Amino acid sequence: MKLGFVGIAVAVSVTVGAQADCPDYTTYAQAPQGDPSSGPLGLPYMRPELACRTFNSTSVEKVISDMKARLKDPDIARLFENTFPNTLDTTEENLAFIITGDITAQWLRDTGNQFAHYHSLLSIDQELATLVKAVINNEARYVSEYPYCGAFQPPPESNLPPSHNDWADDYEPLYPTQYEVDSLCGFIKLSASYYQATKDVSMMNTNWLSAIDQIFRVMNEQSQPSYDANFNFVSYYNWTGLPGSLPGMVVNGGNGEPKGYTGMVGTSHRPSDDLSVYAFLTPANAMLSVELTNLANILDDTNLAPNVSAHAKKWSQSIKQAIYEHGVFDDVFVYETNGLGSRYMMDDANVPSLLSLPYLGFLDKNDTAYVKTKKILMSRQNPYYAKGQNFSGIGGPHIDAWNPWPMSQISNIFGSEDDDEILESLYTVANNTAGLGLIHESINIYNGSDYTRPWFAWANSYFGEMLLDLAQRKPHLIFHDNEAYVPGQ
Repeated sequence: MKLGFVGIAVAVSVTVGAQADCPDYTTYAQAPQGDPSSGPLGLPYMRPELACRTFNSTSVEKVISDMKARLKDPDIARLFENTFPNTLDTTEENLAFIITGDITAQWLRDTGNQFAHYHSLLSIDQELATLVKAVINNEARYVSEYPYCGAFQPPPESNLPPSHNDWADDYEPLYPTQYEVDSLCGFIKLSASYYQATKDVSMMNTNWLSAIDQIFRVMNEQSQPSYDANFNFVSYYNWTGLPGSLPGMVVNGGNGEPKGYTGMVGTSHRPSDDLSVYAFLTPANAMLSVELTNLANILDDTNLAPNVSAHAKKWSQSIKQAIYEHGVFDDVFVYETNGLGSRYMMDDANVPSLLSLPYLGFLDKNDTAYVKTKKILMSRQNPYYAKGQNFSGIGGPHIDAWNPWPMSQISNIFGSEDDDEILESLYTVANNTAGLGLIHESINIYNGSDYTRPWFAWANSYFGEMLLDLAQRKPHLIFHDNEAYVPGQ
């Protein structure tokens, strides 16, 4: 273990995972490694050797041991063993810089989700809590200066080489420079989760409060209509992109499609990094409403910034009201709207998604509108739902229409109380790892061996989080007994 520093001089213990004899995990994950599980799938053990892991946590190892002892399916046990520690094993890059997998860049959204399943351990694992605090401090530094950007290169003091990006290399420390409102939600989510678990108010320092101020600035700017009363075009931020860039060119001088006023916050890009068709993304605004409430709660608990707390509560309520006024049609949630009467009915696998609304905490999984919406999303009525002989789910334009993402089946589990449906989604994922025992980004419905990213850290973390959720609310489905399990208790 060694000490590093990030943000406002926060010490972080990390392992030296970049030793010469440690394989690059992106290469390592492309082929089966350790002994197979004893179940019919024979899934390999895919964790790096202890000396090659980027962070070690005794509390995480205990959860793995506890779950393995109780999971009745050895293949599901192996998947949990591989996925639950995946972020700590493979993506912590010295100085609390968290990569999303095979790219040395840190996404605010991915990081917020990659640590969600460790929440209950932060109160009992000081080193893990210190790591998360350091991540928050590092992100606060980024957000306070570049609130419209969702991913960043390694900080200078990390001595890590930046990742090459043809469309952002001239703008270090930025990686891609497009704006996604859910990235800001991810920063609040991680902050609230950390404080709720640790009650450590020192996280809310000057840099963090500056980042929060910048988030409100973006919210105010991106909630405005495209035209003022005199038809002057209003633009606070634009990103034109370049020909050939992954998200594509942004129309209207980088401002996207014109929008009216709704009370929601607009975004030029989706959680998938793809272009929004219409600016007001319903699931991203749902997440924003939830996280603003969480922000207000932690500020109230610490008696800090009461004006910011009041502002957060007001925005949270107005956004929620706007979602039900503009983002619901015929008792069905729509994916995007422009505030001018146009709506787009679809869903994308990336969280926040419509399918993940219960996971986000926006509504109950038995909510009438959600149940109706879900039936549409997991059917041909969703243009990005696809079903093959062995794999099915929701994808998105980030890859193509016939490559659904396992993440969508995980979201479906979070949104269901039906035992049969949960098991069907669980084994749709478990049976489609191409024998690697890791969760892919997307899978071709015509050929299960044709997938993108053998190792997608966010999806692995999401799978581990889902199994822990089932361990609490549906233990009989995955355990030998019906006794709930909560890590850290």
